[in-house]
Amino acid sequence: MDNQFLRMFTQRNAAILLLLGFASGLPLALTSGTLQAWMTVEGMDLKTIGFFSLVGQAYVFKFLWSPLMDRFTPPFLGRRRGWLLITQLLLIGGIVLMGCMEPSRHLTLLAALAVLVAFCSASQDIVFDAWKTDILPPEERGSGAAITVLGYRLAMLVSGGLALWLADRYLGWQATWWLMALMMLPGLIATLLAREPIDVTTRPHTLEEAVMAPLRDFFNRNNAWLMLSLIVLYKLGDAFAASLTTSFLIRGVGFSAGDVGLVNKSLGLLATIIGALYGGVLMQRLSLYRALMLFGVLQACSNLAYWLLSVTPPHIWSMAGAVFVENLCGGMGTAAFVALLMSLCNRSFSATQFALLSALSAVGRVYVGPAAGWLVELWGWPTFYAFSVLAALPGLLLLAASKQSLLQSQESQPFNPRQFWPAGYRWALRLLATGGALLALWLLALSLEAVGLLRLPSLLPLFNLGCLLMLVGIFTGTLLDYLAQRKTLSA
Repeated sequence: MDNQFLRMFTQRNAAILLLLGFASGLPLALTSGTLQAWMTVEGMDLKTIGFFSLVGQAYVFKFLWSPLMDRFTPPFLGRRRGWLLITQLLLIGGIVLMGCMEPSRHLTLLAALAVLVAFCSASQDIVFDAWKTDILPPEERGSGAAITVLGYRLAMLVSGGLALWLADRYLGWQATWWLMALMMLPGLIATLLAREPIDVTTRPHTLEEAVMAPLRDFFNRNNAWLMLSLIVLYKLGDAFAASLTTSFLIRGVGFSAGDVGLVNKSLGLLATIIGALYGGVLMQRLSLYRALMLFGVLQACSNLAYWLLSVTPPHIWSMAGAVFVENLCGGMGTAAFVALLMSLCNRSFSATQFALLSALSAVGRVYVGPAAGWLVELWGWPTFYAFSVLAALPGLLLLAASKQSLLQSQESQPFNPRQFWPAGYRWALRLLATGGALLALWLLALSLEAVGLLRLPSLLPLFNLGCLLMLVGIFTGTLLDYLAQRKTLSA
């Protein structure tokens, strides 16, 4: 095991992945928690601070401009490294300029710079994800994902906790921001030292091709719906367990906020890093399917640690054990999950497809929060955490149904094109599109009602119908994919 661990860090791209992962994670905490802390210390009102949280929307919608980075190539360093260098230079400049501002005096300009930094950071993520998808062979994707997670998490620790400590004790806010800009330089050096992926595949030649070709390429596969459902559901149980962890430890169990902050944040971060690295080591000798199944089962079972904490007397060591186990298994699952996303991307459109798939993977994490709060109110904490174990089962069942596709993707074989039931797939897509349109209409009506321009008796039926149609469409497409793969195997 020690030799495998060392081999993971001595492979050709390990140092580049670590430094680029660090550069990818550094701006995230700066434009969220650190910026909020700065504004709070400067005495800004809560409404303004809350408004600044919208800066992070760039990470959610990055797939909208990802086709541009597949289509156009800068005049230097190539399609991937050229965009990396541009985004990193803009990030350094934006962070330096933010350090020259004062929230109480330059609020509008600070907001514009925060949006610029978040936009460039999300763009850097797009190109970095595409670069590692293109450069890493299938057998190195698990370890590459683990090293990336290590760099990413260390950067968030530096630009989050360490930046706050330095600003409060030694440097002040402006000098701290300049120091964070300086810490982007190793990532820029890594970009210059990295190898540009060899374009053995054809890149898009028009913007229309860059937008539509990735979608056609993906949805013409006979496992497209199956993979989309797997991406949403694989970490669903983990998302339920993590959605209300802080509230559970403080309100549900009765620990102090200081104890929770020390254990849940510091120990949880350490456990995630260890889990990602250990998962990368194991993936050197496991197939992608076996790694996903093993880590998925561990993710599900680790939620029982929180259930045990909810039914036993509170103790600081029991909290530490539960937090460590849950984050350790979650880190292992993350390493395998990132490798899965890389395996599903066509190298011609890796920036666009990875951005789309990673945005889709955030659906469960983002939207389980309201449902989790409602379930806790209805059932209580012990039953909720028992349910979080069951919530992982659909993802594991889909994973079992996807075994052949995952083995095929790990061997870099082209995915089988869709051959059967074209009318059924069209109806699945129509149901999905109609449900999405109804949800968009519901959001529009809700917004108009909030500003007093529209009065409707109830918008809940519109929301329910939209969700129902989308779920039926997704279930239909997933079922057809499963049947198509069975039919292909039998033939």
